[in-house]
Amino acid sequence: MKQLFIFLLVLAIYFPAGLIAQEESIYIKAGKLYDSKNNKLLKNKIIHIKGSKIIEIGEFESLPKNIQAIDLTGYTVLPGLIDAHTHVLFSQEANEDFAEHSIHSLTMESDALRILRGSKRAKSYLYQGITSIKDLGNSGLYLDVALRDAINEGTVEGPRIFASGPILAAKGGQIYGVLPEHQNIINLEYRIITGPEDAKNAVREHVNQNVDIIKICADNLPNKTYLTIDEIKAIVKTAHAYQLKVTAHCVTNQSAWNAIEAGVDGIEHGFNLADSTLTKMAENQIYLVPTENSKEYMNTYVKLAGYKENEIGWIDKYLNKMRNRLNKAIDKGVPIVAGSDNYTDIKVSRGESSFDMFQYYFDAGMKPLDILQSSTYISAKHLNKENEIGYIIPQANADIIAVKGDLINDFIPTIENVVFIMKNGKVYKNKSD
Repeated sequence: MKQLFIFLLVLAIYFPAGLIAQEESIYIKAGKLYDSKNNKLLKNKIIHIKGSKIIEIGEFESLPKNIQAIDLTGYTVLPGLIDAHTHVLFSQEANEDFAEHSIHSLTMESDALRILRGSKRAKSYLYQGITSIKDLGNSGLYLDVALRDAINEGTVEGPRIFASGPILAAKGGQIYGVLPEHQNIINLEYRIITGPEDAKNAVREHVNQNVDIIKICADNLPNKTYLTIDEIKAIVKTAHAYQLKVTAHCVTNQSAWNAIEAGVDGIEHGFNLADSTLTKMAENQIYLVPTENSKEYMNTYVKLAGYKENEIGWIDKYLNKMRNRLNKAIDKGVPIVAGSDNYTDIKVSRGESSFDMFQYYFDAGMKPLDILQSSTYISAKHLNKENEIGYIIPQANADIIAVKGDLINDFIPTIENVVFIMKNGKVYKNKSD
């Protein structure tokens, strides 16, 4: 009896009552359920959730008697969506110069103001149905990591963030035109690499700050500097030793080739990838994150930027080039990961702006379920998180959304009509009633 008393006393001291208590079970009836791994729709499934985790997926008949389920029988249930290229701590107007705005942000805005603004942007992703984002720099000195932690502890609402910390880049980073005596300002936004040994130290610094992924700039256009193959190799080898993946910003084909030769896991943008580079990516299963926008978005952008009518002829040529590049990548078997890279203010919420990636991929010829797979399972897999997010399976995080409409035959209106949002077992939106 005395031993039992001591045991109960220890429980009371070290485990608060809320943790001892049984976690509440939630059941969801899904009329259609998207199986993101196998890229197909299943009918009439019950999802059992306890706490923040999915426990089981069964048939309708498996619903316990006298249990009230969330009724999504008239909808398609999906894993929470993932935007794999965001910059929530950065925003600029369409008519602003990137470098000038960056310097202004670094010298005339406090970190506190920047992270509060970033918090609002992050929240807009969650309420759009994007429950996870991969945030890739332009976020000061680890402000993205701080925002991630604030969301994880429940201080603010937002999606699950996979944070890169400052981008690893060659001299100058992506901020061009800065006078020599003021180059130190750039160190507030980028981790400037000075050689292979310094590259290793940079990764170690990021590891100590608990980043989730390493991002590099393989080229710095319009700056002319770039990381060498030896520097990228040092980054990749060190990052992989700490189980971190490396993704590379690449505008030119040569920088992408260098990054691939050095062993990176993914290419961001890849606007000018040659066929031979795409072939090499397919052979090594190096993912591509195409970050283009739809024609509707581009028309909005050029209007806000102040372009004249005779100055926008390049849009169609650009979109055709990007469409051809995307389709070649798909045909060759390059894994496609969905990412928006929308940091320009086009007068809608950042989350709503992010959804333009679906319009672009659809217009470029991707099939609806393939787009969904790129924004769920494939995106999660490239983060080594396919058993946690992007896939509705037992023991995964309960990140679940539902959409109204016909995904196959009416994709864009349907994916934009999100009626139910759950993250970590908590319901943030339910308009299914």
